[in-house]
Amino acid sequence: MKKHLSLLILLFVVQGCVQTIAIRTMGGIMDYGFEAFNEESDLQLAQEALGSNLKLLEALIKGDPENEKLLLLASQGYSAYALAFVEDDSIERARVFYQRGRDFALRILHQDASMREALAMDLDSFRAVLKTLSREDVPAVFWTAFGWGSYINITRNDVAALADLAKVIAMMEFVAEKDPTYYYGGAYLFLGSIEAVTPEMLGGKPEKAREYFDRAVAASGGKFLMTYVFYAKTYAAQRLEQELFESLLAKVENASPDLLPEARFPNAVAKRKARALREQIPELF
Repeated sequence: MKKHLSLLILLFVVQGCVQTIAIRTMGGIMDYGFEAFNEESDLQLAQEALGSNLKLLEALIKGDPENEKLLLLASQGYSAYALAFVEDDSIERARVFYQRGRDFALRILHQDASMREALAMDLDSFRAVLKTLSREDVPAVFWTAFGWGSYINITRNDVAALADLAKVIAMMEFVAEKDPTYYYGGAYLFLGSIEAVTPEMLGGKPEKAREYFDRAVAASGGKFLMTYVFYAKTYAAQRLEQELFESLLAKVENASPDLLPEARFPNAVAKRKARALREQIPELF
């Protein structure tokens, strides 16, 4: 009887190990899949591929809920889907997807007990815990902040959401300090956008915003086109600098689709958003 019981236990253990190995193998394949996705310039094809892959990722995560690679891919994927395909048409749906993006990356940070507790603390205590993190933590911190900050950006009438903005800024400042070139200077892009849309009477610093954007441009060698879109949409539009606005959009519109092969997808999204912004010039200026 004991022999049979031991055999059953062994079978369950082996089955669990095989399942974990299979999921992690699929995780590696999904990693390559997202690389290929980011190299795609056809937005319709990209939308169809991303939507189905996100649900597959969720299924894999259910089988391996602490898999950081899968959680990070899901976070990136949901935030990318919201920004590229949802936000311009449905703010409500975009909020849901940005929250999912935030929460998947947040699950990585929650694996560290001190970080999990810090998220409920005051800002100074939160910053103190952030300082204990390393460069290896940058991806999880960045994508948590990206989803969270994007949610706040389209939920500005929600006082509770706005109250979290200071922590999101602290997270992006951490990324800028530890790895300023991560995701093509994405932390600088975010910080520049926040400074640009904050009125001067409330502490906004236009010159600081411009400095952040210039650093973001430098981080990618001017090849990540979304930086120019946000530079125009936030800084130039807020400052009513139409000439700068149009010149930034022109950089995007005139850029080759192959300017940054590993980022054809976000650059294609940037081109579409630039065209939409150009159509708004009579209203903005």
